[in-house]
Amino acid sequence: MFPAEVYKKRRQKLKELLPEGVILFPGNREVPYNYPANTYRFRQDSSFSYFFGLNEPDLAGIIDPENEREILFGNDVNLEDIIWMGPQPLLKEKAAAVGINETLNLSAFQDFIQKTLQAKRKIHYLPPYRSEILLFLHNIMGISPGEVVAGASTDLVKAVVSLRSIKDAYEIAEIEKMVNVAREMHITVMRLAKPGRKEAEIAGIIEGIALASGGASAYPVILSKHGEILHNHSHANILKAGDLLVTDAGAESELLYASDITRTVPVGGKFSARQKEIYEIVLAAENNTIDRIKPGKPHLEVHLAAARDIAHGLKEIGLMKGDVDEAVRAGAHALFFPHGLGHMLGMDVHDMEGLGEEFVGYDEETKRIQQFGTAYLRLGKKLRPGFVLTDEPGIYFIPALIDSWYSERKFEQFINYPRVLEYKDFGGIRIEDNLLVTETGCRVLGNPIPKTVIEIEEACRS
Repeated sequence: MFPAEVYKKRRQKLKELLPEGVILFPGNREVPYNYPANTYRFRQDSSFSYFFGLNEPDLAGIIDPENEREILFGNDVNLEDIIWMGPQPLLKEKAAAVGINETLNLSAFQDFIQKTLQAKRKIHYLPPYRSEILLFLHNIMGISPGEVVAGASTDLVKAVVSLRSIKDAYEIAEIEKMVNVAREMHITVMRLAKPGRKEAEIAGIIEGIALASGGASAYPVILSKHGEILHNHSHANILKAGDLLVTDAGAESELLYASDITRTVPVGGKFSARQKEIYEIVLAAENNTIDRIKPGKPHLEVHLAAARDIAHGLKEIGLMKGDVDEAVRAGAHALFFPHGLGHMLGMDVHDMEGLGEEFVGYDEETKRIQQFGTAYLRLGKKLRPGFVLTDEPGIYFIPALIDSWYSERKFEQFINYPRVLEYKDFGGIRIEDNLLVTETGCRVLGNPIPKTVIEIEEACRS
């Protein structure tokens, strides 16, 4: 964990933003995989970890700004626990490590909440996303699950988003470490992307690299020659020469910070002429985005600029036509680029998405464009120094989408359908890096990962 002072400062800043009421952070519980004693790998709630720093189950935290109290609730282990898990620090020792002086048994938690409710004090908590936490809040507060969901504190959401959005030096270093783990994962894919290899074999090897780093995969590995399926978690194919292999994979650290990197490589080590010209369009959009990122600029504008890059490149090779600006305004580019350019990255790979994209990615000044493709942009608001985000343009040839638009003759003035139909077997290309917004622009995090055609072909042959 970080030094205790880091967590103390975070809690103090939260108290300054939310000076009234009681702030409740329930930690996560273990979740059974197929029977009670066989659980999924434990993953702490990100906001609990952000303020309390402890990555273990059955804890809860209270911050009481009005009475200057910070309390960690939990239980010390008994002899039976020690037999199975070994000796464990006392609850008060764990609390001291994150700068908390007051501890109470978990059994006292409901009594504390009931007294708070009887005093008619406001209880702030974040929207629950796990059923066991929803039921926990239902039981201790004595309200229905529906009322629990409706009662989540918008004020707390806004306060947490404002704090977690700006990464400090400790967080940036942690994310950067995970980008370097992802680098090893992706270079390994490049070396293994040979004809006859099973996708499942490669996916298993790179997931092992993430585990060996001390953490885990930040999300289920996307690795498929069917890259036109944006989040394709199937690894059922055997690779053959000429396939394009899209790998979207990152690592999560022991402190729960994530990386999120995508590379597209030619199976057999050589892009075809057709693959190369599409790849270069995506690469230009990705590199141009790095140049465009600046504090104060709405990320929505950056996304639309990347969409114009893609439309312009596709027009040059005859897949689109007409006025590029008009095509993007109409949304015609979304046949090929049907998702957002990027999202916030941090303790969650889609950082704080569980708190609501309208709070994380948008605000009163910047509203989401409700248009196919652009509507999926998770981050639209003005960028600020300390934001960490992904840069991930792509071009995809999705047969079902092509057939649907073609049957409707949709955007015929912008899309050269006779040519596009020839690409229905192409697949997809996505390139993604992780960026830190600085005072003057941005910095690509981590050591360079092969990205140009020459670099990737060389890595594939190594």
